[in-house]
Amino acid sequence: MKKFILICAVVLGFAYTASAQTAEFKFNEEKHDFGKIPQGKPVTTVFEFTNVGTTPLILTEVKPTCGCTIADYTKTPVPQNGKGTIKITYNAAVVSAFNKTIVVTSNAKTPTKYLNIVGEVVAGSAPASK
Repeated sequence: MKKFILICAVVLGFAYTASAQTAEFKFNEEKHDFGKIPQGKPVTTVFEFTNVGTTPLILTEVKPTCGCTIADYTKTPVPQNGKGTIKITYNAAVVSAFNKTIVVTSNAKTPTKYLNIVGEVVAGSAPASK
């Protein structure tokens, strides 16, 4: 009986330890403001993150909420304390203010993160302010 209780305690201890190990994001920024950008000139920013968790962080999907935005991202597992990137390119085709969301899905403790890009597309060839 003592052996059985000891075995159960060991198994439960391993299960608790395994469930406590998680991956987790820490972004340098979660919102990027492009400021005023000229119409017809795509702009790009890179969101950098660190895995502050204890297990490898795996991005399963990075999905912009509109077709005017393209995402490229780290596709290999990011180890503990490792860094990864999410590169976002916005096609500044329409003159107007914009606020776009990028949905990031992963195996992290917080499995869904939302990144934002904002700015204003202006007519002509005004230089980007940021």
